Amino acid sequence: MEKRKATMSSWSPEQNQSSGGLGPHLSRPLFLLLLIVAPSAQGVIPNPEACQVFQSENGSSVNCYPPAKLPRYFPADTTYLSVEFFNLTQLPPDALQGISNLQELHLSSNGLEKLSAKFLLPVPQLKVLDLTQNALTRLPPGLFQGAATLHTLVLKENQLEVLEALSLRGLKALGHLDLSGNHLRTLPPRLLANLTDLRILDLGNNQLETLPPDLLRGPLKLEWLHLEGNRLRALEEDLLEPQPNLNYLFLNGNQLATVAASAFRGLKQLHMLDLSNNSLTSVPKGLWTSLGKPGAAQDMKNGFDISGNPWICDQNLEDLYQWLVNNKDKMFFRNNTCCVEPKAMKGRTLLAAAMSHLKPKAGVEMGREGLAEYCTPLGN
Repeated sequence: MEKRKATMSSWSPEQNQSSGGLGPHLSRPLFLLLLIVAPSAQGVIPNPEACQVFQSENGSSVNCYPPAKLPRYFPADTTYLSVEFFNLTQLPPDALQGISNLQELHLSSNGLEKLSAKFLLPVPQLKVLDLTQNALTRLPPGLFQGAATLHTLVLKENQLEVLEALSLRGLKALGHLDLSGNHLRTLPPRLLANLTDLRILDLGNNQLETLPPDLLRGPLKLEWLHLEGNRLRALEEDLLEPQPNLNYLFLNGNQLATVAASAFRGLKQLHMLDLSNNSLTSVPKGLWTSLGKPGAAQDMKNGFDISGNPWICDQNLEDLYQWLVNNKDKMFFRNNTCCVEPKAMKGRTLLAAAMSHLKPKAGVEMGREGLAEYCTPLGN
């Protein structure tokens, strides 16, 4: 049998005007036949009020953008559905009825204020759910009870203020969770307890002041952790310990004034660390012991950033000085990482302070290596 080629068509609500309209369980052959005879079929100028439908051997992909009118039903073999930029404030509980093979659902840039707890029950094979830029203030209990295959959940830039301990229950296969850009002030204990496959966690740009000590004791394979743009004041010793495989850690843009000496001790494969734009004046001895070792897995190969902190460059930084000299080639913004105190050191780069503290001829070496002794204002 000749393999069927993929085709592109458009599909509009007007195509539902047969007796009873397009049912939720419309068969694929009948749906394709309707596409052929419909006014918006291939070979005719696309109807701007129609959703675009792409057919392939794996099922239909449906893309709906304004000024298209949303149809009452979608083709029964839909595996990919995008309904974006419609300013929808709500969806009926049975909006996904009849498309049980759906694997990706994109609903970003609408105005969704709430979802029914039964919203995802008709689509047990869903793998990707994108709800970016909506107006959700809470997640209904049980929303993910039938979402055992969901791999990617994006709730970025909503208005979530509170999450309950059971909010994410049912997400057994979740690998990527994005909760960034919400209004979260606290997180409940055991929020991630059952997310053992989680690899990417984005909690950036919220209003978090503290984190529950057990936050990362559920995930076992975390590789990326985004905590930037919050209000964290301290990094406790046990938070990162359960994540030996963590590769990328973003803590920039917080209010960190203290970091526990053992905070990074359990990290075996950290490739990048961003501690920039915090309130760090000093760091405890031993903080860097497990990081940046040449030839080791945890050699910080993608670099680190500690700029934008009010460093007090005195003898209390001796441990950091030695680490900086050994890892200076991996340092971002090294000419913008500045000493603020004491007065005699103000305006010098932290790296220059480190080299002069450790090596009497640091000025000559800095010149050879193109390292600045005094800070360059950002933007210059």
